[in-house]
Amino acid sequence: QVQLVESGGGLVQTGGSLRLSCAASGRTFSRYAMGWFRQAPGKERDLVAAISWSGGNTYYADSVRGRFTISRDNAKTTVYLQMSSLKPEDTALYYCAAGYAPQRTHVYTSDWARYDYWGQGTQVTVSS
Repeated sequence: QVQLVESGGGLVQTGGSLRLSCAASGRTFSRYAMGWFRQAPGKERDLVAAISWSGGNTYYADSVRGRFTISRDNAKTTVYLQMSSLKPEDTALYYCAAGYAPQRTHVYTSDWARYDYWGQGTQVTVSS
C-alpha cells in the first residue's frame, strides 16, 4: 500500500503561482512513477503532468507545458507540482497518483490503469 496526501492548494489570482505537494508513505516510493491529475466540475479527470521514479523523464499536458513543473524528492518521498502563470481554466481538484514502475524511465501518460494509488485531492481555484 501507498498512501498519498496532497497539500498546497488554495485560492490565487490569475497570473499567480502555487506549489502543490504530494507526500507518500508506505511502500518504496522511489520505485513508483507519479502523476498529477485534475478534475474540474462537470469535466473528466485529466493528466496534467507525470514523472518517472528517477525523476529524469517527465510529461506535461499541452495546456500546462511551460507553466507547470513536476519534480520529486525521493529522500522526502514527496512529489511537487509548481504552477505558475495560473489561469481561471486551471481551477480544479488536483490529485496525485502513484504507479509501480519496473524501470527508472517509465512515465505513464495514457494507460492510467498503471496508477495504483490515488490521493484525496487538493482544490485549486484561480480567480479572474
